[in-house]
Amino acid sequence: MSGFYRWEGSDLLLSCKLQPKASQDELVGEHGAQGEQLKIRITAPPIEGKANQHLVKFLAKSFGVSKSQVMIESGELARTKLVRLRSPKKFPAKLGIETKI
Repeated sequence: MSGFYRWEGSDLLLSCKLQPKASQDELVGEHGAQGEQLKIRITAPPIEGKANQHLVKFLAKSFGVSKSQVMIESGELARTKLVRLRSPKKFPAKLGIETKI
């Protein structure tokens, strides 16, 4: 199991490192010496919550859930965030997340 995610019941928790103002939206992969974070690049700037809104929308689309099922648990004003996804429906193959079935 990778260090950037864990399961709490049917919820998936992601430890993320956000790079705002990128050229494209992208789930980059493991970040940090131990792979303890998921690096995510988004095009939105870190101004007035735009990056957080864009992150929620991007993760909802990537994991097949509605925006209301994506919550930023901690790190609202930081680039390092803990994000909860309620009952994700799909999993980007490049992340190698083990599903709970």
